[in-house]
Amino acid sequence: MSVRNAQRGYSGRGGFTLIEALIASAIVGLGVTALLMASQSGTQVNAAAREITHAINLGQEVREWTLKLPFLDPDTPDNPPGPDGTSPQTFVDDLNDLMNVTYSPPRDANGQAISDMSGWSQQITLSWRNPDNLSETVSDGASEMIYVEVAVSYEGQSILTTGWLVTKRE
Repeated sequence: MSVRNAQRGYSGRGGFTLIEALIASAIVGLGVTALLMASQSGTQVNAAAREITHAINLGQEVREWTLKLPFLDPDTPDNPPGPDGTSPQTFVDDLNDLMNVTYSPPRDANGQAISDMSGWSQQITLSWRNPDNLSETVSDGASEMIYVEVAVSYEGQSILTTGWLVTKRE
């Protein structure tokens, strides 16, 4: 080492300065924060997807149930459309018994309550349609075509509304 270098002191760097350490800590902190936010966002997306999947399945359960039911009451075909007045409708022997009925807990494809789905509900609405113009609603029982609409909710929040047509089968 020359005398000149010895007089000036050691000019090589031996470590980090305090400012460099603070900047590195801030960068690492931002990275960790971003990872935590991404993880939380993924969890929220998974929860929403799970709710939508449950709602689709509950709508499908009602669809399968309505497609199995007779169009008219098998015992008294001239029975006026509509439920029997119990809430929720407990005895369902034809499609129109499901008119304006809400089930909570929801029902499966056989009309049985799904007891482990508390907080979920299925609101079923029926409207008779003109076969020549499906967007035209006719009076209850005046057609052989019914539009079934199901609104599935979880804890009072609407998750899914879906619908389909059911026609009288011979």
